[in-house]
Amino acid sequence: MQQYVTGNTIKTLREKKGYTQRQLAEVLAVSDKTISKWETQKGLPDISLLEPLARSLGVSVAELLSGECIINRNRAGNLLRTNFYVCPLCGNVILSVGEGSFSCCGIALPVQEREEPDEAHAFSVERIEDDFYITLTHPMTKMHYISFFALITPDRVQMKKLYPEQNPEARFPLCGQGLMYAWCNQHGLFQLKVRR
Repeated sequence: MQQYVTGNTIKTLREKKGYTQRQLAEVLAVSDKTISKWETQKGLPDISLLEPLARSLGVSVAELLSGECIINRNRAGNLLRTNFYVCPLCGNVILSVGEGSFSCCGIALPVQEREEPDEAHAFSVERIEDDFYITLTHPMTKMHYISFFALITPDRVQMKKLYPEQNPEARFPLCGQGLMYAWCNQHGLFQLKVRR
């Protein structure tokens, strides 16, 4: 039978965190003998203790189970790589710098593919004072509407949530060149490059 977490992993992580067996036991509300049993492979933590154990050791449950700590070496995220995930049931919008795995309402969400605006979704962007002003001629009914506009530049993300029966328009402060998005609940995500 393959064990789901090793005693050596628990001991290494505990020592790395600077805990004694007694200190870790107090955090988890178990005895220090229990911690000793785990570390000597004479017993295993109950599955209900995995999350609190991982949290107290400063790792994820996946890292605790695999015995491998994941180090984030990414020091510079690029906001222009932002992806949109939209729940078809509740309309929840999730933004992620890069691709991810997300679910909402029990459904795995696919990344929204970007398209060039077609004739029915051609939006105009003009400069008014120190803002980008975006407008779109589009029906705004309860069944077919623009759900949001977004402006993404290398250093910020700005969004304007829209609802049926509102005018499909938004203003965003000028902040350099970037990508302007409009999301139609029937036809998907449309993208347009903008310059200051």
